Amino acid sequence: MSQSPTPTMTTRAPAPIVSTSNERAPRARHPWLSPLVPVSARARWVLGLSFFVLFFAVWAMATLGGFVSRTFLADPLTMAREGWALFTEYGFIGDIGMTVWRVLGGFVLAAVLAVPLGILMGAYKAAEAFFEPFVSFCRYLPASAFIPLLILWAGIGETQKLLVIFIGSFFQIVLMVAVTVGGARKDLVEAAYTLGATPRGIVRRVLIPGAAPDIAEILRLVLGWAWTYVIVAELIGSSSGIGHMITDSQALLNTGQIIFGIIVIGCIGLISDLVFKLANQRLFPWSAIK
Repeated sequence: MSQSPTPTMTTRAPAPIVSTSNERAPRARHPWLSPLVPVSARARWVLGLSFFVLFFAVWAMATLGGFVSRTFLADPLTMAREGWALFTEYGFIGDIGMTVWRVLGGFVLAAVLAVPLGILMGAYKAAEAFFEPFVSFCRYLPASAFIPLLILWAGIGETQKLLVIFIGSFFQIVLMVAVTVGGARKDLVEAAYTLGATPRGIVRRVLIPGAAPDIAEILRLVLGWAWTYVIVAELIGSSSGIGHMITDSQALLNTGQIIFGIIVIGCIGLISDLVFKLANQRLFPWSAIK
């Protein structure tokens, strides 16, 4: 008998190894397009100024190009001429000084009274339970709603305007400070008790120093809100101030002066914000206030 041939096993050749040297490496992403990546101080200034340049360019194109009637929106050149006239002919510098005085007066009065009350509410839960419902209730009341009552009580003089700013700032500061102080780290408080600190010492040596940078930042933010309240106060029953000038210009359809007054408010607010921020960095160098 003839034997059938024994089948032979064939081995499959190994798959060729594909080289990955030609694969594209991930492209480096620009730092400005990466989330939470900080930019340099120079880039921050350039980007900030670029937006203003773009804003004024669009404004000029819309008005000088005839796309928007100058009756309703003055062009930048007309606005600059009207602003110069305000300083040289109408004593606008006095209006600016009066408005700044009102803002600082009402804001400082609110801060002096609100910060200690906020610290008390944040440190002692019994005080928080007593004051917080009423403060929260008042926080939602618009300051402008009190103007008729304040005119009846204090007239249309400076006291009424200071009280509008005070009401608009006081309750906001109280609650924000209370939340900041109440959010202190518990391990620091327990460590202070372990080292023999008294309850008053906890407030004075732990809670207040720990919350001080955040309290300063709160005051910086509320100062910006105070500028909105002073304009509301000056729109009614006022004979001086930036808000009074804006009201008079609106009656004359002088949008150039209105826009200039708004820009002046923004510039003063921006300067005060930068000064406040620099002061906070000097006073609290251990805090990363940006």
